[in-house]
Amino acid sequence: MIRQYSLADVAAGVCVALVWGMGLVFAKAAMEHFPPILLMAFRFLVTSFTLIWFVRPPAGQWVPLFWISLISATIQYSLTFTGLNGLDASVTALLVQLEVPLLVIIGAVALKEQPSATKWVGIALAFFGVALIAGEPKTASAGMSVALVIGGAFAWASGQAMVRRLHDISGLTVTAWVAVLATPQLFIASFLFESDQVQAVQSAGTLVWAAVLYLGLIMTALGYALWYSLVRKHPVSQVAPFLLLLPVFSVIGAMIFLGERLTMQAMIGGAIVIGGVAIILMERRPAEVCPPSSEIL
Repeated sequence: MIRQYSLADVAAGVCVALVWGMGLVFAKAAMEHFPPILLMAFRFLVTSFTLIWFVRPPAGQWVPLFWISLISATIQYSLTFTGLNGLDASVTALLVQLEVPLLVIIGAVALKEQPSATKWVGIALAFFGVALIAGEPKTASAGMSVALVIGGAFAWASGQAMVRRLHDISGLTVTAWVAVLATPQLFIASFLFESDQVQAVQSAGTLVWAAVLYLGLIMTALGYALWYSLVRKHPVSQVAPFLLLLPVFSVIGAMIFLGERLTMQAMIGGAIVIGGVAIILMERRPAEVCPPSSEIL
């Protein structure tokens, strides 16, 4: 049964989209001074120390959680935010929306789910929109960064397919312990693939550490506290459409704080992507394509 939204529910849904959407903007600003994987390592360090006090150790779930943390956190964030380093935050926010159609595809292939024809239409539209964005001259010149972001979206969707196989564990517990497990992995990945970490930490200013706190406390801890409050009261399929505001907030934030401007081709492609994702998310079916166990960005 569909429950009516209260004004507080609407405010919470919009706030989730806002704090998640602005995460790319603040991360992009911080990466002017900080390697992206190292930034993610500190982000998850903050999240770990924030959430670990509120959840119990997941007995019997350590092995699957390790692989989920490796794929949907370490690999995904390394790819996505390294790609962001070479792209505008607004473009990245639109490309990241491929996470939802990719999750449906992986669910069909790996979990034997049966997406409806309507969902396949949404998937096709989303990929067409991404093709338009990727073909825009400025974005086309950063093809490797585009590939990294799309690879990150695929890693996220793969991790979510693994999350669906978990039983008897709450979404908050998954989020907390994935952060705990991903933190050392990300520091190791930064050591292997990045350089000048010590210098970056020593020279980091207020902006960088403010971005770390925002990503770890506001985007993850507060964002998920609000998200879980909605999910406990309403089906995920009913609250997921709030996430369609996420790229809108990212684009507006990037224009205001980073001075970015989308070209007409990128705007059209972005609108098509969001339209395709909207078709997937808003279809009234039992299958939930946007589980509350791991963040979209």
